[in-house]
Amino acid sequence: MQKEIDDFIGYLHTVKKTTYNTEISYRRDLFKMVQFLEGQGVESMEKVSMTNLNSYMVFLETQKFAAATISRNVASIKAYFNYLVKQKKIPVNLAEDIKAPKIDKKMPDILSVEDVVKLLEEPKRDNPKEIRDRAMLELLYATGIRVTELLTLKVSDINLELNYIVCKDRDKKRAIPFGEIAKAALQKYLIRSRDELLGICENDILFVNCSGKPMSRQGFWKLLKHYASKAGLRKEITPHTLRHSFAAHLVGNGADLKSVQEMMGHSDISTTQVYMMVNANKVRSVYQKTHPRS
Repeated sequence: MQKEIDDFIGYLHTVKKTTYNTEISYRRDLFKMVQFLEGQGVESMEKVSMTNLNSYMVFLETQKFAAATISRNVASIKAYFNYLVKQKKIPVNLAEDIKAPKIDKKMPDILSVEDVVKLLEEPKRDNPKEIRDRAMLELLYATGIRVTELLTLKVSDINLELNYIVCKDRDKKRAIPFGEIAKAALQKYLIRSRDELLGICENDILFVNCSGKPMSRQGFWKLLKHYASKAGLRKEITPHTLRHSFAAHLVGNGADLKSVQEMMGHSDISTTQVYMMVNANKVRSVYQKTHPRS
């Protein structure tokens, strides 16, 4: 059964052009299901019954997995069974009848504009490291890109004349504009900091660590936490907090959802619509606090 999963992941990669992280999630979810089925004495996908699948759903619930995790597993299983039907490995997609648990949509954590400014202006010292850190934070908030996208940007992905970056995900590309403040921070980093950090190393990665090598996710999280603490921000700050804040601030200032969706790289606009809800909740809160008959 594991070979069939490998074939499915290969199909996702070559035909569906899925991302690496998506493929990792599918593989993890499906291997977990196969381990359970093998424990039930099921040795091939042709022998899987609806009872087996329902038992697996009960197993996930008893293991105290979050509703979102179980829902993702259900989506993985349904996609896999649909693939097996198309490949004529099984006659019908039994997984179609699996019900995913209802997920309460959690509002993303958003910083106020004032708190964002405090954070971005915290790298104050005029040394190569803090010049780099300022440029990274400014670009992250200016573009709303994911931390992985930030750390894999190449110098050639930056267009300083027209103020945009190019984010690449396999065959997909999206161009994202940035403003003059981010541009100034980038120019300062490229002129005064990057070569000194790079030393004798040679690579095209835009942001390098103090050894001249690409920065790790853990390294960036550490510096973000450091500057958030220095800025006096009490709430937990993650790279995704800046991404959420970027989108919410755009929508709150009148940006259309389609444009925000394209900049964020969301495949489904419903993912972007959550930022309308964030701003609606803010307006409702202001109304309740200020209207005399609220």
